[in-house]
Amino acid sequence: MILRLVICGLLLCSSLSGAEAQEKKRLLLLGQKPDGHPRATHEYLPGQQVLAQCLAKVPGLEVQVVEANNPWLEGPELLAKADGAVVFVSAGAQWVSENPRRLDAFSQLTARGGGLVVLHWGMGTREAEPIDSFLKLFGGCHGGPDRKYKVLQKPQVNVVNAEHPVTLGLQNFVVPREEFYYRLKFPREAKNLSPLLQVEIEGQTETVCWAWERPDEGRSFGFSGLHFHENWQLPEYRRLIAQATLWTLKLPATKLTLDLPASAFELPKEEAK
Repeated sequence: MILRLVICGLLLCSSLSGAEAQEKKRLLLLGQKPDGHPRATHEYLPGQQVLAQCLAKVPGLEVQVVEANNPWLEGPELLAKADGAVVFVSAGAQWVSENPRRLDAFSQLTARGGGLVVLHWGMGTREAEPIDSFLKLFGGCHGGPDRKYKVLQKPQVNVVNAEHPVTLGLQNFVVPREEFYYRLKFPREAKNLSPLLQVEIEGQTETVCWAWERPDEGRSFGFSGLHFHENWQLPEYRRLIAQATLWTLKLPATKLTLDLPASAFELPKEEAK
């Protein structure tokens, strides 16, 4: 009798462990190899590695850093199994749309309420055509021949919605230098789209960060900064991106690892030419 109870207990524990594993949300951190920008800018994969360390101890979350260089044929299958994705790639708005299967996979992710985050050039497209489809997914886009960007020295970043879960714990702060995209495109009638951070650029107040509770009941977030890899060293940036990622997944911002060693921000050695 006792042996039977022990066996039943072990089976129950095993069953619960399996259920807990299945309940974990799967997050893809999508990055790419350098895209021709100067070293220490547009460092997509090293940036995603920093974010992965910030999220490493979050309960109920499985994080995978993925090198998503074209043609990224396995992408649609990975997205089909994911609950969310962080897009930090080159000309991301164009990249999402240029493969119909990839665009459909992102659309299916949002249709089931998945979370989406986009950073810097991940929201970009030189051509105007991909803008509309990207806006339906992410809520904001840096696109078309009229897109604007500017490198600023010591800009003040203003928190315009301090009560939002993404910006909790943040106050206005100064960045040593940053290239912000601005005059971003947003849907004309986007309900529940909240500007979070704004910067004064060329005499105007520009939104550089937003959060969107989509009509499909999913969530999207975007931040147009992070041109310079060194800015991952800012605790405000790490808090912002980590909290935003968990918000899109509808997970509480607990067990974040925001205090990272200096080695976490080091770039890999350049390959010999």
